[in-house]
Amino acid sequence: MKILYTDILLFALPLNILEHNQRNHNSTTYHTTKPKRTKTHRSLCECDLYMPNYENDPQMKKVIQQFEDLTSQRFHEYDERMKTTRQKCREQCDKEIQKIILKDKLEKELTQKFATLQTDIQNDAIPTCICEKSIADKMEKTCLKCTQNFGGIVAPSSGVLAGIAEGALSVWKPAALDAAKAAALIEATDAATQAGMKAVISKIEELNTFHRLENGFVDLSSIVSKLTYNNSDALVDSAKKLFLESGKLEGLDRMPAFYNTVIDYPGPSNIEGFGKIGSDAYHAAFTSQKGTLEATKAGAVDATYGACQNAITASVITIVVIILIMVIIYLILRYRRKKKMKKKLQYIKLLEE
Repeated sequence: MKILYTDILLFALPLNILEHNQRNHNSTTYHTTKPKRTKTHRSLCECDLYMPNYENDPQMKKVIQQFEDLTSQRFHEYDERMKTTRQKCREQCDKEIQKIILKDKLEKELTQKFATLQTDIQNDAIPTCICEKSIADKMEKTCLKCTQNFGGIVAPSSGVLAGIAEGALSVWKPAALDAAKAAALIEATDAATQAGMKAVISKIEELNTFHRLENGFVDLSSIVSKLTYNNSDALVDSAKKLFLESGKLEGLDRMPAFYNTVIDYPGPSNIEGFGKIGSDAYHAAFTSQKGTLEATKAGAVDATYGACQNAITASVITIVVIILIMVIIYLILRYRRKKKMKKKLQYIKLLEE
């Protein structure tokens, strides 16, 4: 055992060299990250505020200095504003005091000199300060301006407008009369046409009454129209066409009795003479209707023209009356103003003395 202990002690140094030699081991390199330094923030809640070393802290001294600077700056700005406000209030008070003193002085002087003036001067004629004009004075000036504008602008313009309206009516009336005549002509033509057609139809109805039992009878009332009632040839052609369409002529060697009566044989029953009856009725109705309708239409135009003239005349008269009233008001206000100004001039002269 002693030999073993000695051997171990002898080989301790070589073993240690072999163990720590890098060639006998794999070369491993360990990379370590660089530690980041964390910045600590100081807050008052984490510190003891009453420690004696806090007074010498540079950060606290800097914070205290900033606070004092801001506070002093704000107090300085507040003082500047208050100085300006006090100055304005002082000036306003001085002005009010001067006004009160001036008013009291005027009242005292006028009270002393009032006995020397004429007795018909009223108390309301005492002149007031320029900055204390009454509402009556302002209303007088406003009425004066309104009256001047009304008399200088509205009066001439009313005459011009009346002339324009009269000219427009003078142009409108002939055109309206022409339009009324044209409308009367159209209505008279329609009425005369209806009268002519009625005359022919009534004649055909009489013919139907007397010849209804004859051979080949056909109702001829349908041949009357606005184009055929005053034309004999057109009536005859329409009657022949109606006979053919009715079938009364089929299978006959000769014309039936009714056909011969109204078309072939001359006489009062021949429809060839009905055209003259319709034409005569048309002309008679047209003559009477035309005169009546023209008179009616012309009367309506004249009535409208007269109403327009009356309206224009009434408006012009109203404007003239208003202008006269305004002129009278203007003259009254002007007289009152002159009278009041004379009284004020007397007071001013008295004050100057």
